[in-house]
Amino acid sequence: MIAAALLALNTIAAPEAGQGVAAGRAHVFAIDNNAIGKYDKATGKRVSVWQGDPKLFPHLNSCAVVKRELVCAASNYPSVPMASTVEVFDTKALKHIRSVSLGRMYGSLTAMDWHDGNWWAVFANYDDRGGEPGRDHRFTTLVKMDASFRPFESWLFPDAVLARFAPKSSSGFAWGADGLIYVSGHDKPEIYALKLPEAGAVLQLVATLPVPTEGQAIDWDPVKPRLLWSIDRRKSEIHATPIPSL
Repeated sequence: MIAAALLALNTIAAPEAGQGVAAGRAHVFAIDNNAIGKYDKATGKRVSVWQGDPKLFPHLNSCAVVKRELVCAASNYPSVPMASTVEVFDTKALKHIRSVSLGRMYGSLTAMDWHDGNWWAVFANYDDRGGEPGRDHRFTTLVKMDASFRPFESWLFPDAVLARFAPKSSSGFAWGADGLIYVSGHDKPEIYALKLPEAGAVLQLVATLPVPTEGQAIDWDPVKPRLLWSIDRRKSEIHATPIPSL
């Protein structure tokens, strides 16, 4: 029933759709700086909303549904020095249950996903607002972390993708079932399929794919293969877009 409904319902109005979207089996979550809306995928109706204190939650960037938890990448953007946290919510009650402070790391934590027993996190760097002296968009880094968010491996992005990020950085990240890494920028209507290199420290670009929305956090649907969720922040909408296999 859910999969059939998704074919007809490909846009959901969501006032919280300012930073990104995360997808569960029956619901999608629209993410804003300090607010999250939970929406029924079959009807598009909002079933609950969480509102946080802006002083404690200045900038939620993206979230991922992992079992019964909504795990969110957060930062102090645009404040400097950059500091990041992981904010965790119960998906059923949409209640904040814990916070993990990462402090200063590779940049500003903008996106993360759980894959193959590890966390994979994108730390953004910027040319303009929110950036730190001596580091621009070229310092954007993908970091592999253990279950306790301790980093142990990292990669840079290829020049062709970094040029599309500039002057901002990556805002979305999700592992595909095909074993590729899918990344979105800040404001361009496209996503980038990448893969880990056989050697070296730079990710390899496989394809650039057009999408109807402009940047921000993305997520794959866990029920329907190759259905990508994204947001149109100008219209405050969540979109579901079929993406062809590579």
